[in-house]
Order: sequence, then structure tokens, then C-alpha cells
Amino acid sequence: MSSLAWIDFDEAERQRAQRIMAFFQERESRDELGLGAIRDSISDHLFPGTSTIQTRLRYMLFIPWLFQLLEGSDATESQVRTKARDLETGLADALKAGGESKGIIGREAGRDLLRLPSSVYWAGLGSWGIRLFPGSIESLLVSHHILGRSRASLGNEDGSASLALSIWTKALPPSPKDLLKRAVFRLTVDEAQFIVDRLIANHPNSLLTMLARDHIYDECGHIWEHPRLSLFPPQIRRLLNHADIFSQVMHGASLLYNLSLSELRKNADWSADYREQIQNWKSALNLSDIRNWSLDDFWDTVAHPAHTIRPGAKQFVKQWVQLVNTQTETFEPTSSAGTIVEGRERHLKTTQSRYINRAARDNWRGASGVDRLAFRWNQAKSYLLDLANVE
Repeated sequence: MSSLAWIDFDEAERQRAQRIMAFFQERESRDELGLGAIRDSISDHLFPGTSTIQTRLRYMLFIPWLFQLLEGSDATESQVRTKARDLETGLADALKAGGESKGIIGREAGRDLLRLPSSVYWAGLGSWGIRLFPGSIESLLVSHHILGRSRASLGNEDGSASLALSIWTKALPPSPKDLLKRAVFRLTVDEAQFIVDRLIANHPNSLLTMLARDHIYDECGHIWEHPRLSLFPPQIRRLLNHADIFSQVMHGASLLYNLSLSELRKNADWSADYREQIQNWKSALNLSDIRNWSLDDFWDTVAHPAHTIRPGAKQFVKQWVQLVNTQTETFEPTSSAGTIVEGRERHLKTTQSRYINRAARDNWRGASGVDRLAFRWNQAKSYLLDLANVE
């Protein structure tokens, strides 16, 4: 087991430790400048049902299997909740017993796990049509209690079972008999086909479905660098072109935000690092693509019914793109670019803005959203690899 602990060294050592922790905890998923709705709209078009905190694909089956073990019990509501938690935390032990080490939710926390796997995968289970029950985890646990009590009082196993079937799709593969003794992440052929079938049925036009259906797994840093990009449908290629430019151009705003906070914290090492990253970002910009980029077409393409992109976010993106196109911007905290970034963060966070709230700034660990937006490609890659490595 590895861990980080505070050691009573000087301020430089403390800040170095904070920076290390930041790189583990605050990468792409931080949304300091209110771009989350745009990011998630693109992500949900490409890879629906995924999230940045998901780990391995077989959890999409583990969760239904564990909840099926609760069906038919006449336990009290409190006992149902306790059993459900015990089942989920016990899964981590079963995965370790099965020889797994990476991707186990609760591997270190054990019984003290705060965020259970079911909460991580619940939305995805619904999106992929594996979960038919429309409510929350809490309401499902209450339903299990009610169904169990009804079955016990009426002695009607068939009636209770028929109600339980509406919770999960009937096509769900059967659970391994030794699930809680020894579990592995490797899918069986039938399980992999079930996942693909769910994607085809519920998200027929997504990129994730196409890659899964056609058994395509290729390693690449960003999805728009995919070696088979030319084979993707035109609408997907159009979206990926927009995603590439948006990720590229807005990365500079995130880097400048981090530079501004580093300057306010008077940390010369952090400032020097971010200045170097901003120079690298400027050098890598494809200004021709950015100048020819149609924001109107971008907004039309990324629009998603599950996400509302607010006018303030659109205005911020427009202002930033205009600055990038001038080629004269210095991208310093005191420049007009710095003013735009500061104004955006202060508008979003009001009194909790790190620009004006000393306590919030002092708690900042040195990195917030410093990676280019990847739109959950890393999670999709992991899932495609799991589908490729079936038993």
C-alpha cells in the first residue's frame, strides 16, 4: 500500500507535496472556467454512459449482479442498505482474490469506501439500457425491501420475481456462482456481446458503439489522432474536428488560470512551469484551423439534450478565440487574456473565487484542469481494451 503523509518540512517541501497530490487529483475533470457543459456534451455524443471516474467495463455487470442478490429478501430497509454496502465493498476483496490489482474501486479504502461502485456506474447503466428501473439507488433499495416484504407476506415468489425483472434488462447474462469469492475483470464472449448489443440498441450512432461493434481497438493519445479516423462516419469526423480545436484553443485559458494563481501564491517554480507550458501551447497552435473555425457550426454540432450550454460560456469561448487569433496577446496574468480568465472565474465562484478569497487560494494545490480536454477517451479506450481481451 502506498500513501502520502505530511512531513513537517519547510514551505517549499509542503508546496511540492501539494503539487504531487494535485497531479493525481485535479487533472482533466476540474471545471474552473465553466466549460463543463460543453465538455460533457461532446463526451456524451462520442462516449455515452461513461464518466471520468469509471474504471473497468465489467462493473456494468457487477452492479446488477450484486443488486440481484438483494431480491426476494424480507430484511428491513436498514438491513437491505447494509447488505447492499457489504456486497459492494466485498467485491473489492473478491477482485483482489481473483488476482486483479488495477481498476478496483475501494482497493485501499475497503469497508471505509465513501463512493460505492454503484454510484459511479448508475447513470451509465441507465444510459446503456442495462438498468430499466428509472429511480435512484436509494429508491431501488426501498423497492427491494417492499418487494421482499410483499413476497414474504403473500408467499408469491413468481409475482415478486416478475416485478424484479423490470429492474434490469432480461438479456442480462447470469452472474458467476463464485462472484463474491473470486472475481476478475475479464469478460466472457457472451458478456462482451451483451455490452455491444446494449450499445447498438441504445446509442446506435455513437463512436463508442461503432468502435465496440467493429472490434476496433487502437492506442492513441487523443481520439482525433486515431489511426482509423478516415473510416469514421462524416458526422463523427466533423464532431472530432470541433473537439480537437476546442480542446486545443481552450487549453491556453486553463494554463493561464493556473499561472495567475501561481503568481498570486508567489510560487516561482509553479509560475515558471506554467509559463513554459503556455509557450509550448502557443507554439503548437494551428492558427489556420482556428481562424477558419466556425463557432456557429460548433455550437450546432455539440448541442446535446442532456446539457445546457449557457450564454456566458459561449461568450467566454468567443472572447478567448478572438484573443488567440490576434497573435499579439502575451497571455500573462496582467494581459487582456488574464483579465478575461479572471472575470470568468470570479463570475462563476463569486466570493469563493481564488482571485479574491485568500483561504480558497491557499488551499489550492497548484494544478486545476491542466490537461487538454480528452472527452473521456481514456475511459473509452479502457472499455474497448476490455472488449478485445475476452475469455
